[in-house]
Amino acid sequence: MSLNLTRIAPLAPGLLAGLAACAPSEGQDSRAEPGKIDYRGVETRLLDGDLVEFRVALSGEGAGEDAVSDYAQCAAAQYALIRGYGFARHVRTNVKEEGGIWRADAVYTISPALPQGLKTIDAEVTVGDCADRGIPTV
Repeated sequence: MSLNLTRIAPLAPGLLAGLAACAPSEGQDSRAEPGKIDYRGVETRLLDGDLVEFRVALSGEGAGEDAVSDYAQCAAAQYALIRGYGFARHVRTNVKEEGGIWRADAVYTISPALPQGLKTIDAEVTVGDCADRGIPTV
């Protein structure tokens, strides 16, 4: 039996989007190296059309408000690319810390063209920057 990749490749974006909702449970053992940020997963929820919510969590040395906000932005950028869009615009991010775990609840709009506003991101450039910085995406 042979595997026909031309039939599987078009399914990849949908499969990746489905996996985006998977996140480790809070009680799961961390496998992060000492002194490194432990990225604990992304939950993605489509709110309305092009409005998407991202819930992310992280812990470890270097964790904080900026790190968890960057993690959410990286997830938003990758999600935009998965959906076939090139841009996202930040709407809001709520951050909290409890027991050493930083969480962000961020909302972005995604679009095929550069949206109006001050907090816009080029998804492809942002995903590349995230990879360079070692921040996982969706």
